Amino acid sequence: MALIGHHAPEQAFLEAWAAGRLHHAWLLAGPQGMGKAGFAARAARFLATHGPGGQGHAPSLDDPGDAAAARLVEAANHPEILHLTRQVKDKGKDLARNITIDQIRAMIRRLHFSLSLGDWRVIIVDAIDDLETDAANALLKTLEEPPAKTVFLLISHSPGRLLPTIRSRCRTLRFQPVERAVMTAWLHEKRPMTEMAEVRATVAAAGGIPGKALELVDSDVAATEKKLLAIAATGDPDNRLREALAREVAGTSNRAKLELVIDIVPGLLAGLARERPLAEIAPVLAQWDRVQRTVRDAIRGSYDGAMVGFEIGNCLAELAPKPAR
Repeated sequence: MALIGHHAPEQAFLEAWAAGRLHHAWLLAGPQGMGKAGFAARAARFLATHGPGGQGHAPSLDDPGDAAAARLVEAANHPEILHLTRQVKDKGKDLARNITIDQIRAMIRRLHFSLSLGDWRVIIVDAIDDLETDAANALLKTLEEPPAKTVFLLISHSPGRLLPTIRSRCRTLRFQPVERAVMTAWLHEKRPMTEMAEVRATVAAAGGIPGKALELVDSDVAATEKKLLAIAATGDPDNRLREALAREVAGTSNRAKLELVIDIVPGLLAGLARERPLAEIAPVLAQWDRVQRTVRDAIRGSYDGAMVGFEIGNCLAELAPKPAR
């Protein structure tokens, strides 16, 4: 994803390279979807296609550099760029829960070899939050005694949960939420066929996170809102709409859809409250509290998407007009 609104981290990295003082470990910190992985990929490409630095000139991270090295990077075949992430489980589609100690050990063995191409070796860990305990301790030892000409780009969505000793070995680049006006212009450019009203609503729901904005707009916010409002309007007496919602958000493969529903519901409830007489607002607020409790309990527990989706549907169904007696 193209980097938007994050000029400060890019300039800090480039200035360190240009001055010949490139730190060996960079902690890319900020909410998921902010563009940290894209930054890491661009920084790795830059180091693979440029010299050692120290010449006092800092071009953009997108400066083309050496063409032959760039082709290797684009083909994901550059020998000095290592990317550590959770692996797919054997004979399955789901990802492993953690980056394992074996992956870190394999990376450390690579560090003992001399560089075969270029002036830098780059290790991307996406995300360092996913390291199992033994893997984190093994990585820490390497960060304490880093090999020459090696740069670690450590992506973290929750830097406060990392070992303090790991954080202390890194220079932190913080990726802050993008301003709403910048996000609106960017999203309209990325999805020009989307109505501006939906673009603005999506940007408001995304909270300054570009990746989340794209997920929301590509998940068809309007269609999802229509389904949720149908539950609130009819009460879904035969459970058909709630069961369909539960199926749509069940499982890890539908996590983005579940997060979309969770993001939409507060604004939808606020809209329902505005439409009702003052005396009828209390039930809406009660269901808003119930939704928040459901989400909090799910995060603390197993995060069963189908259960969360069905319970959110229950909250909305409670707001349907009661039949006259």
